[in-house]
Amino acid sequence: MLNPALTSRIVKVPCAGGVEPNMADYDQTVANFTWDGVRRTLNGLPAGGLNIAHEAVDRHVHVGRGQRIAIRWIGKDGARRQFSYLELMQASNRFANALRQRGVQPGERVFALMGRVPELYVAVLGALKARCVISPLFSAFGPEPIATRAEMGNARVLVTTPELYRRKVQGLRDRLAELRHVLLVGEAANDISDSSVEPWSDVVDSCSPDYTIEPTDPEEVALLHFTSGTTGRPKGALLVHAAVLAHAATGWYALDLHPDDVFWCTADPGWVTGTSYGIFAPLVNGVTNVIAETEFDAATWYNILEQERVSVWYTAPTAIRMMMKLGTEALRHHDLTALRFMASVGEPLNPEAVVWSQEAFGRPFHDNWWQTETGGIMVANYASMDIKPGSMGKPLPGITAAIVRRTGSGIVVIDTPDTDGELALRAPWPSMMRGYLHEDERYRKCFVDSWYLSGDLARRDTQGYYWFVGRADDVIKSAGHLIGPFEVESALIEHPAVAEAGVIGIPDPTVGEVVKAFVALKPGFEASEALQLELLGHARKRLGAAVAPKEIAFRTNLPKTRSGKIMRRLLKARELGLPEGDLSSLESDEK
Repeated sequence: MLNPALTSRIVKVPCAGGVEPNMADYDQTVANFTWDGVRRTLNGLPAGGLNIAHEAVDRHVHVGRGQRIAIRWIGKDGARRQFSYLELMQASNRFANALRQRGVQPGERVFALMGRVPELYVAVLGALKARCVISPLFSAFGPEPIATRAEMGNARVLVTTPELYRRKVQGLRDRLAELRHVLLVGEAANDISDSSVEPWSDVVDSCSPDYTIEPTDPEEVALLHFTSGTTGRPKGALLVHAAVLAHAATGWYALDLHPDDVFWCTADPGWVTGTSYGIFAPLVNGVTNVIAETEFDAATWYNILEQERVSVWYTAPTAIRMMMKLGTEALRHHDLTALRFMASVGEPLNPEAVVWSQEAFGRPFHDNWWQTETGGIMVANYASMDIKPGSMGKPLPGITAAIVRRTGSGIVVIDTPDTDGELALRAPWPSMMRGYLHEDERYRKCFVDSWYLSGDLARRDTQGYYWFVGRADDVIKSAGHLIGPFEVESALIEHPAVAEAGVIGIPDPTVGEVVKAFVALKPGFEASEALQLELLGHARKRLGAAVAPKEIAFRTNLPKTRSGKIMRRLLKARELGLPEGDLSSLESDEK
């Protein structure tokens, strides 16, 4: 239950640095907004159509802003590189030419498995120019999640590093029958004897910096983002080039990006936030995009904010909570006067964090809500709008949201304020997913009566602010990462001692939830601390540290439905000491 003393508090948002918000009046903007109006702010391709990479990079060059810095990269070791919009255009053109030279055709899938290095951003933009479908992968995944996604997506090209290839891909190459080309970024890989593997420097750097993007249908698939489901394999959400309209609008309205801003999104590019807002939205809006290779460290991050003169910052609640632990003293010796707007993404932001940030930074974090399937921010707290701590805010202009209840024949829209129901969005909108890879029926089930059903429970108050209540499924959110219990359970069952496994999320004040597994052993195996450590190590090796369970408990039997499905909700109720007959207070529920 949210603390009423905080949620009823109104946080007034100051006009920082004398910069007027892009959206001065929410109601007036909503009344006058059209997606056609957003389309007219973009150029479109000279030969016809709409291409994300053209709108993000090339059009700025064509209107005389080619010398503006597009990317400012800071390596873990302090190394620095930067690309002007002209240089980024030429670099991504080279990658597009490299794909064409190797016979890679429009519609084929290019996978990128790297951390925050410049070549990743070049590959994403270049693949889109070549009209390929780009799918970034989280580099901390273990071999099994990587292979599953590349196999599902029929990966034709993989861009990665020699170290990641050796550790996580090479041993599973026999499963990737469609993979024809592997480009390795970084140090030499002379020990990799595979004719499909080539160094990036040999393949890309020698290509022409000139490339003409072919006409691109706005409905052509551009992005394949995987998001974990509660059962079965990960879901592959398909997004199209028309999504760039939402990247433009949300960057302008929800993140309040102005042309001279220096923007920093801390999300990993392996997740949808790291592409939609770590690449596309800032570049479409023509700002300077800071990319820091390092993971969270408060002192380092404060230095980046200060030294790079970051004006707009988009980060995660987990990082905010870690900063809160350090207190305001850690900020005292940093000049953050350039910072005028801060936003949060990845999971609901605690009301306490909003109030704390007002004290620590002199301005609040603005929470917002969206999903992989929506392709962009759908509900937000805007720069000109008072904040109610704990609220997601109000719907983006052009988006119609509602609280609904499912019935046997459809849905019923709940008009009564402060009533819990499922958050739904009126379809379609430009960045809405156009399908789940190989799962048409699963996709159709997301829509009822022209409404997209988010699976998230929420309520709307009398002033039109939306409040997150809980998830209608049992996907686990840990440090902003979506973790599907089925993937973790499957990896544990691979161990010879494990007969069954059930996985849930346990509330954690720092990362939101931590993964806990309940394991039933096969006959002949005994529960012990040594076996517990062995299983934890097995899971980390298979799944990576971000996905693997942090705790494992042994059970003689796991609770099941009559059909044999493990009842994760019951496991969670018992773990949290909730009444087993009434699970309505759980943070997550089954669809």
